[in-house]
Order: sequence, then C-alpha cells, then structure tokens
Amino acid sequence: MKFIWLIRKTRKTSAINFSFILILMTSCLSYEPAQLVPEITLSAEEVSFFESVDSNLLVDFGMEVSVNESDSLFNLETLPGVRVRSTISNGPAESSGVQVGDIILSINDLTTNYPDTILAIQYQDPLESYRFRIQRNTTVFEVPVAGRAIPETRESRELYRIDPIATRASYRTELVQVREQEQLAAAQIVEIFPDSPLVAANLRKNDRILAINDEFINSAQDFISKVNQDFKLGDTIEITVHSGGAIENRSLTLWEPERRISRISLRPIFNFTSSLSPPSQSLSLLDLWLFAVYSYSKIENESSHDILGIFNITSDYGELTEIQE
Repeated sequence: MKFIWLIRKTRKTSAINFSFILILMTSCLSYEPAQLVPEITLSAEEVSFFESVDSNLLVDFGMEVSVNESDSLFNLETLPGVRVRSTISNGPAESSGVQVGDIILSINDLTTNYPDTILAIQYQDPLESYRFRIQRNTTVFEVPVAGRAIPETRESRELYRIDPIATRASYRTELVQVREQEQLAAAQIVEIFPDSPLVAANLRKNDRILAINDEFINSAQDFISKVNQDFKLGDTIEITVHSGGAIENRSLTLWEPERRISRISLRPIFNFTSSLSPPSQSLSLLDLWLFAVYSYSKIENESSHDILGIFNITSDYGELTEIQE
C-alpha cells in the first residue's frame, strides 16, 4: 500500500510540476496582431458631398462671418460691419490678405452690417473682383477680392459604401422583391477586395445581404456599421443572402489580422521581442543586466550584433553626403 501511495504521490507531483512549467512558459509568451489594423470613421446614413456649402451660392469668398458684436461684457451692442470668424487656407479672402478678426464694412460700396448681406452678394452672378472695405484695429483698408465662381450644376452621385476591414468589400443599398408584394432593403455587393472573407462564405458580386443574425438591415451603411460596431474581428455571424433568386443563410467569419509572437522571455537565459511599428527585433542571450553575452537588434533594415558589450558589428545603409571639391 505504501508503494502504491508513493507512485500516486509521484504522479501527482509530476502533474503539478508539468502544469507549473506550462504556466511559466505561457507567461513568457506574448502575442499581438500580425498586422496593424487602422481605425475607420463610419459614415452617416445620409451624406452629401457639399455638406458645408449652400446649394444656391454662385460665389465663394472662402470665409465665415458673424455679426460684429462688442467685446464688452457690460455694454453689449452690435457694431457696424461683420466680423471674419474663419478663412479657408488659400481661399479668395485669405489670398487677398483678409485675416480672422477683420471687420468687413462694405463690399462694392454696399454696407455689410449683417451676414445675410454677404450671402445676398454670393447669390448673384460672380464678378471679376469685389472691393472689400475692411477695418483692422483703427485702420481701414480697401482690398480687391477675386471671388471663386461655384458651378451651378454640381450634383454628386453616390457610388457605394466601403467596409475596408471587417468584410473587405463595397456595397450599395438596393430594394429586393422577396415575395409577391414585399420589398426589403439590402446591401448589394459591388466589389470584393483581396483577402475578403466573403469569398470563403461563397458570396459573389451582386449578391444581396438582407439580414445579420436574423435581424434585417436598413441599408448598405447599416450593414457596414453593424459588422464594425456590434462584432469583433474574427467573429462568425449568420447572414441572410438573396442570391440567384433564392434566399439562403450563410456563415460569415469576419476578417482578422491573425496573431504573431511579439515576445519570448526566459530571463536571464534569453529574451526575444518583435514589433511592427517601427519594424524591429531584438534578441539577448545570458543577459546579466550590466551586459549580455550576446545581443542582437534590428530596426527596419539596420541590424546590430553585440558580444560581451565590447565587440559590436552594425550593418546599415550608407549615408549620402555632399562632397566638396
């Protein structure tokens, strides 16, 4: 009985030691994504290419103005002219020397005490030049400003919405007739980019996605927003697809950058680290804190070998310098 107890105890101790080694090795390893994943800004449902421009404007001065109010907290009153609040870089106003804080008293002898007066000028057919009377501190200037004509026909047409990460494809909102009288919004696949997970899900161009996990989508942007906000990269989702006149359910695993070992450490025997930004690697053997028996580092295409902190061999790019004769 004592012999059997010793065997059981030995096996138990070996199991504990093995588990300890596994935990130790796991703690010595670090992982990170194999590729850097950028942050993306999702568009709203309704977008316009000319969001900040009045569609009725025919002339652009490249500036924003407001009522010229006094700076006093105790005596608030509206003063003559309008104050320039901002200017567009290299715009007509800035190119003519107009600065933020300037007060526009008149344009072509028309008094401009309200921003609406300047808007009325911008609604008219453009002239070759406009005479701005501007007050800056206690000095009044007259400045010619060449207004920039805005084409009357500048309609934009939306082509598609892009999901560059989770599904790596582009989509367009379409209405699909799924039954006799029922129409549903769908995200029609316009283009499939390289490494897209849609290929593995047997999805093709012009297929229409109707729902995610049995929840119907409202548009192409709604589909893109859901897969990027409600799920993580690498998650598997169920999508309802209208393809070839039939409605099917497919499993779609969102793209993920895979994993790579970024650190292996068992100090002081050895230590290895790797980074993607900037691309670099380092290795040290028998690191005794003050020096290592051998260490190696590589940053982009420059590598360095160091032995005992005494001998160092570095390979890098040659530097081009000016030679004077």
